[in-house]
Amino acid sequence: MATIQNNTAHIFHTSFGEIPALKENGVIRAKSIRYARSERFGKPVPLQSVESGGITDKTPVCPQHISPLLDRLIQKTEVEQFVPDESTQFLTITRPDHVNEHEELPVIVWIHGGSYEIGCGDLPTSDPSVWVKEQNIIVVSVSYRLGLFGFLGGDETRPANLGLFDIMEALRWIRKNIRSFAGNPGNITLFGQSSGGDAIAHLMISEGIDNLFQRAIIHSAPLGFRIKRQKMSHEFFLKTQSLKDEPDPLKMVEDYGDFLPSFRKYGLKTSMPFCTQYGYPPLCREEESLEKWRENARKYDVLMGSNHDETAFYVKTAQQGIYTYLNKKILNSIVRSTTKSIYEKPARIFSENYEKGGGNIYLFKIHSKVKNNNIGASHCVDLPLIFANESAWKDSELLKGVPWEYIFENGKKLRALWAEFARTGKISDQSERPEILELRKV
Repeated sequence: MATIQNNTAHIFHTSFGEIPALKENGVIRAKSIRYARSERFGKPVPLQSVESGGITDKTPVCPQHISPLLDRLIQKTEVEQFVPDESTQFLTITRPDHVNEHEELPVIVWIHGGSYEIGCGDLPTSDPSVWVKEQNIIVVSVSYRLGLFGFLGGDETRPANLGLFDIMEALRWIRKNIRSFAGNPGNITLFGQSSGGDAIAHLMISEGIDNLFQRAIIHSAPLGFRIKRQKMSHEFFLKTQSLKDEPDPLKMVEDYGDFLPSFRKYGLKTSMPFCTQYGYPPLCREEESLEKWRENARKYDVLMGSNHDETAFYVKTAQQGIYTYLNKKILNSIVRSTTKSIYEKPARIFSENYEKGGGNIYLFKIHSKVKNNNIGASHCVDLPLIFANESAWKDSELLKGVPWEYIFENGKKLRALWAEFARTGKISDQSERPEILELRKV
């Protein structure tokens, strides 16, 4: 527990060592705790004690491209606030300011999205402070290796799925140390959006994951992109061999983009060139995956779903190309067909298969109920509902024409439901639903 305080400074005394934290806006945040280290293309090596250095203003991120689309739709990336680090094994813990003695709070572990290519655990758009205070929970935000460094491999010198191994190491750290922050190591829920949700689904069938978490909340996982990727991934792996010894990681990131146009022949999945890879540790072969989920169904409670207009994020905001010239009816048709194939149908197959294994699983969909909202309930619109950081989202084009009060009030009900699931693995029929939510137990 926090035993030293002067104004906004705290120190957590743990078996891992003394961890500095800051008290701000009703929460205590221990930021950028390094849980492991890695060499390039090496497995993460867990740390045995806290590294010195104290609290830093800059947030470590895996080397990555800046996305102009995300800058425009969500929030402009303030590059000077981040520092690139190839060994991106960090986590941040956010807990309520006041916790009763001996209380053990439910723990939610945030696994960020970004197509396995961009992002990090600590972004203003995923600040969990409001959720933590409202629901008296702990949120741990995890950063892990991305892109070439974490999700493209093919042999012993460049293993696949290193980002998954990073997350697994973070979960081991959390289970071992979270009680020192008033968290319950026996009540851990993984929560991920987009590729973060896809990663969680695959952690559920990974070797060496037993007893590291009990529940999963999976938002907008592009499970339609998980299958029949081997040929594309192998070609990408071979073409990037020339980059593996490049001393400058930022140049590696800059140069791999030159190869991406050649993968358009593989269809829609080329929009997510990095992914988990079947047939390499810690995963099974692709043809075994559904059976593995069914076998493991009794181990994890699952809440999964998507937004009604997922791909509008991309289709309706394109600045050039054929989409600019198509009418609204055709655009809506494209959005619905691609949303169904990439998100909805795979989630339905997953949930029905999981239920057949005796699993406890809920399926949800988020709708837009605001008139004249052209984008609708698109990809990422769920994030401001859960992470109610108004300053980070108020100028987002994604929410154009949607009053913040509407987002906050619907989000408050959603946050309560998701926290209920994290505590108990269930959502009561009597619990209040926001009008934007469609929810059913499978």
